[in-house]
Amino acid sequence: MRLIQKIMTIPVVSKFMLNRYAPYKGAGIEIDKIDLANHHIRVKMPLTRKNRNIAGVHFGGSLYSMVDPFYMLLLIHHLGPKYIVWDKAASIQFLSPGRGAVHADIRVDFQEIEQIKALAENYAPVIRNYSLNIFDEAGLRIAEVQKTLYIRRKQPKQ
Repeated sequence: MRLIQKIMTIPVVSKFMLNRYAPYKGAGIEIDKIDLANHHIRVKMPLTRKNRNIAGVHFGGSLYSMVDPFYMLLLIHHLGPKYIVWDKAASIQFLSPGRGAVHADIRVDFQEIEQIKALAENYAPVIRNYSLNIFDEAGLRIAEVQKTLYIRRKQPKQ
């Protein structure tokens, strides 16, 4: 494993790097918590002039961007370098306008990781669907995101 990849597995380093990632910094997206041992990432985003749409509420692209890579990152971390993990599809349903700070919790439990390993043992592709919610400060669900991921165990080198 390359040194930079190894360093990125340290939660405090990952959080630092992601919080300085230009698209996230520009939209005001912040990784609030990375708990890799418990398969959990929490992200948040205040409403600012940089992520507000013409109606004065959260821009939908920023809401989706806020949660976009995290299922993939959690799976890559827990499955390791012997697996390929790619986002395959996504959709977002807007349920209520986001008028203030919003947050989302991304979780993949241990049993899910073990099930993926078992399904991918024969090197066949595994397609997994995940759903998560984005909430406002009052706990109102403002959006639901559906993610589809492609996972496959890598073939051994000949």
